[in-house]
Amino acid sequence: MAIGLILFLVVVAALIIGAYNGLVTLRNRYRNAYAQIDVQLKRRYDLIPNLVETAKGYIKHERNTLEEVTSARAAATAANTKAAAKPGDPTAMRELSSAETTLTGTLGRLFAVAESYPDLKANSLMKNLMEELTSAENRVAFARQAYNDTVTFYNTRRELFPSNLIANNFGFGPAELFLVQNAEEKQAVNVNF
Repeated sequence: MAIGLILFLVVVAALIIGAYNGLVTLRNRYRNAYAQIDVQLKRRYDLIPNLVETAKGYIKHERNTLEEVTSARAAATAANTKAAAKPGDPTAMRELSSAETTLTGTLGRLFAVAESYPDLKANSLMKNLMEELTSAENRVAFARQAYNDTVTFYNTRRELFPSNLIANNFGFGPAELFLVQNAEEKQAVNVNF
């Protein structure tokens, strides 16, 4: 009888330890996946001031568009910093998604304005910056997909029995996906120079 009880307790302890360690591993994976998004977003944010500076000399009458891009970049950078401090946090991820949607929209308007300036379209620095930005957009999309896959796996695991008992008792809350806010952002930024 005593051996059976000891064996039962060992099995229960192994299940608890396994579930806890599995949740820690998955939480660290989605945090790492977010770190990859963070790297790509910072690369993207670093390209934007150069793009704006290059465009300034050509589109003097479009100051409002340039200011909107600069403002949207600042907001997205701040939201990314907050999200990077707590990857998966629902509030931080929603703020980042919203800021990224705004930034993508303002960049789209900048590209539309730039289309009407032939000298700007022909500028080699502008072309190179646009190619880099397109590459950065693709990398962000791939990193976001990897993050969302990892978060989905983590959230599924934390909801399954017996992991859900461990998750609820040890503070493993749900992680938020990095979702696209609107249909416009679902389409890649169109760069035609």
